[in-house]
Amino acid sequence: MPQPNDLSRSPIALNQDGTLIAVIEMSQSSWLVAGIVPGIARHPLKKLAADAAALLGLLERWRGEATQAGRQITRIAVAFEAGRDGFWLARWLRARGIEAYVIHPTSVAVSREHRRAKTDRLDTALLKRVFLGWLRGEPGHCTMAAIPTLEEEDARRPNRERESLVGERTRIVNRIKANLARLGIRGFKPTVRGASERLEALRTPEGAALPPNTQAELRRDMARLGFIVGQIKEIEDVRQKGLATQPDEGPHAMVRLLARVIGIGIETADMLVHEILSRNLRDRRAVARYAGLTGSPDESGSRRREKGLARAGNARVRRGMVQLAWRFLLFQKDSALAQWYRARTADARGGTRKTMIVALARKLLIALWRFVSTGEAPEGVVLRPAS
Repeated sequence: MPQPNDLSRSPIALNQDGTLIAVIEMSQSSWLVAGIVPGIARHPLKKLAADAAALLGLLERWRGEATQAGRQITRIAVAFEAGRDGFWLARWLRARGIEAYVIHPTSVAVSREHRRAKTDRLDTALLKRVFLGWLRGEPGHCTMAAIPTLEEEDARRPNRERESLVGERTRIVNRIKANLARLGIRGFKPTVRGASERLEALRTPEGAALPPNTQAELRRDMARLGFIVGQIKEIEDVRQKGLATQPDEGPHAMVRLLARVIGIGIETADMLVHEILSRNLRDRRAVARYAGLTGSPDESGSRRREKGLARAGNARVRRGMVQLAWRFLLFQKDSALAQWYRARTADARGGTRKTMIVALARKLLIALWRFVSTGEAPEGVVLRPAS
């Protein structure tokens, strides 16, 4: 029997004579739809424009063909791989009474030949096989992605936008410093207040002013930098306002609870809550697996080795947790997790510390998941007073 929230196989028994099955190979300009229609010996294949209404009309046409063949269609199941189009089509189909699923692309096994034929037609045939196995309840065919609501997707946007803006801010600052270093000028800080006004006062080691083209370029970079800094502040102000006006709302309550842990700031807490902790994950193994903090063993005959992190989960969570693990050792030195880490890295070898910090990140993530789920704080962790 499938476990609760187990997306590796269907929890509903398949009646193939009454189920119309379709898979979609999606691209930017067109969709290739392949179907399994009860009562029809052939497996129809139809290329459509990227149009949801045309897809719905095609499914209804296939339903009519099955009815003419003497089959009563009680269920329509559609699947496609996760990609650029996200989850909007799955939500649109579900709103119209059609079962829609989104397949994790990395969960579909493909041929390991060095050179293999790959076309949309072959891809739809492969998707049909794995989707049919999934519907039958057979494990190991593929795994479905949890389809978020529009509100859940929208809640992730501020943190992801801020991450992108911070990266852009860093690139502009580095470009400004590189341009000045080319002229022998060091120590200029573009992010401090009034930095743009101090550009005119800068002098090269020869005592000359900045060349006119370089000065114009730097002013444009400073203008872009100021605009990006303003956008980052706008995102942070909106989040702080939401936390203040709706402190007991589900995600906001989790963020405030996590931020009580000394060493975890609002940014990290907001990222963890909206990326992983607010998801309905089954158990601690699912939490670690979603974050990509599980191992990838390689065993064949007498050979036994570990290839490192699987990296199959959420890269934002994985990066954030490894950074948080190092920070946790500084701010929570007396916690049970920090003591566990120190006991296993007593040999002071750099390789041991790098390996064990990933294990600490995994244990810490599971402890934080339990903290926001049950309210049980990790052993020895110091909390800020509740506001």
